[in-house]
Amino acid sequence: MRTEELYRYSDAVNELLARYGVKFGIYKNGTFKEQLFPFDMIPRVIGKDEFAYLEKGLKQRVMALNEFIKDIYGDKKIIRDGVVPEEFVYMGSGYLTQCEGVMPPKGVYAHIAGIDLVQGKDGEWYILEDNLRIPSGASYPMIARDLCRKSSPATFEENAIEDNRNYAKLLRQTMDYVNTGGHTVILSPGRYNAAYFEHSYLAEQTGAHLVTGNELVVENDNLYFVDYSGKKERVGAVYRRISDEYLDPMNFNPESVIGIPHIYDIYRKGNVALLNAPGNGVADDKGIYYFVPKMIQYYLGEEAILHNAPTYLPYYEKDMQYVLEHFDNLVLKDVAEAGGYGVVFGSGMTKEEKENFIAMLKAEPRRFIAQEVIDFLDINIYDNGQVVPRKADLRAFVLMGEEPMVWKSGLTRFSRNPDSFIVNSSQGGGFKDTWVMSE
Repeated sequence: MRTEELYRYSDAVNELLARYGVKFGIYKNGTFKEQLFPFDMIPRVIGKDEFAYLEKGLKQRVMALNEFIKDIYGDKKIIRDGVVPEEFVYMGSGYLTQCEGVMPPKGVYAHIAGIDLVQGKDGEWYILEDNLRIPSGASYPMIARDLCRKSSPATFEENAIEDNRNYAKLLRQTMDYVNTGGHTVILSPGRYNAAYFEHSYLAEQTGAHLVTGNELVVENDNLYFVDYSGKKERVGAVYRRISDEYLDPMNFNPESVIGIPHIYDIYRKGNVALLNAPGNGVADDKGIYYFVPKMIQYYLGEEAILHNAPTYLPYYEKDMQYVLEHFDNLVLKDVAEAGGYGVVFGSGMTKEEKENFIAMLKAEPRRFIAQEVIDFLDINIYDNGQVVPRKADLRAFVLMGEEPMVWKSGLTRFSRNPDSFIVNSSQGGGFKDTWVMSE
């Protein structure tokens, strides 16, 4: 497989990404800061048969998670049958009482799922996290692949690679499937959102309107887009990139100035589709993650194809005992945190830090999960003229229309620090293209 020619274009491609505004933003100490998302030219390569295995497992997982959300806001059978403790549902930050009894158009909750995986050195793939609220990242490998194609057409002529330019088609198909009649829009909080580049890029690629909250209005139980001239046109689907709590000040956070008053009221009546559905956070809580294999068995009657990383819940006395006995060998995660924050390694703590953490763990056992440290497979990156190994994960994207569809690409994130397992962009990581081979 020839990829060497791509190395010559590393600086040029990264310069173009910067020129096109391929950045991400973070708020730190109350200040918004934009920074580049470094791109590595060496692709991650996944064989055709291996990806077919991942595809089957990812579809299975997202179908079960969708059934779980539907059940939790409906009949709650999985709680009554004792499969998931009610504390893990109702005490989670993602559970919203406002979503009780609300069924979205076509019964789809998890329209766009970002499932994070790692591959161990034993070749086994493990699920690290399910992102079902507002998963981002698909735009980065899309535009990077486009620039790489233009830089080195021969590379893509000589290698049998699945074309990743169909993500926009899959996303549009997903949005159209649930559209209740009218335009499709992508709702952004605006220029200073961390993923604004992606909002604008996906709007361009799908042909959807890119809007902010002040361009949408609810009237007569319908949602309308108001253009620059004051003309109103009905909207039937909103791919919203706004968190649940800011979506509608009349139903959620009353201080929100970026949402649309009463949009949730008409959603509840079935007059507009919201992608992803509000309340999805109930299923991507790190504590709920522990129960996903049980959900697959419960809802689908199947064994999980893709496995979780070995995980322990201090909430259970037996698991708490295990965590205390093997503390130095585990990674501890705060279930309310994201982006690589709230993750600590037992082996990296001082004696005092360990004592303080264990005291907090015993006081708030629902707040944490503990996992075995998976020895990630190292993959190569091109760094300052040298090829060096780094830890990396993969965010796979599953879109749910009439049936689940797995994008034959993905966002591979890597750590730029040789001693770190944390790959998130907010922690200084970079990204690379993911090649799924077609032969």
